[in-house]
Amino acid sequence: MRNSFEEKGRLWFRGALNEDDLRNFDQACAHSSNAGERLDTSALLPTLEKLAHILAPLSATPLHPVRVVAFNKNKGANWGVPWHQDRVIAVKEKHEVAGFSNWTLKAGIWHCEPPVDILNPILFVRVHLDDTDAMSGAMEIAAGSHKVGRVRSEGAAGIAKTYPLETCTARRGDVLALKMLTLHRSGSATKPSSRREFRTDFAGFDLPAPMAWAG
Repeated sequence: MRNSFEEKGRLWFRGALNEDDLRNFDQACAHSSNAGERLDTSALLPTLEKLAHILAPLSATPLHPVRVVAFNKNKGANWGVPWHQDRVIAVKEKHEVAGFSNWTLKAGIWHCEPPVDILNPILFVRVHLDDTDAMSGAMEIAAGSHKVGRVRSEGAAGIAKTYPLETCTARRGDVLALKMLTLHRSGSATKPSSRREFRTDFAGFDLPAPMAWAG
């Protein structure tokens, strides 16, 4: 399983979460009004612990969530994003440490871009709360593109097209694990409904001092 994940940069856990597991996510999503809004994980801990257990075969060390954000693509929020990598982490405090750059303060939380060797082992995990397909604006990935390393935004589309492209069609309760540097994009829904997802980043390590995860 781990070898396949390292090669393709993605692994599906179909039907991994049941209705009891998803209930806390549903409630948290109901209180989220902005796309990509970072959430307090305290109410989600039981389900996040189960999720960490499901993902355990992908890591040599115990995993813990370091960021949780919610998305709900619908008629009133029908966005699209071009090919890109997510290279930002959330940290407790800002420190001038070599290799950590592009600092921003979002909702009182410091975010930055760390060195690639820190990004590589982070798991980018999506929990699907609704069925989703291309018409509802499902994410598309370039499978295996994580192996390129850091990609400049202006070259992302060209590089993505050299890899197998996959539309992330999913059912409620499906979980998708991605390598952090996987190129991905999302088109606007052609038939907008409700496409609720939780994106959770998991890591099995601490950041180098004095840096620390925000979560």
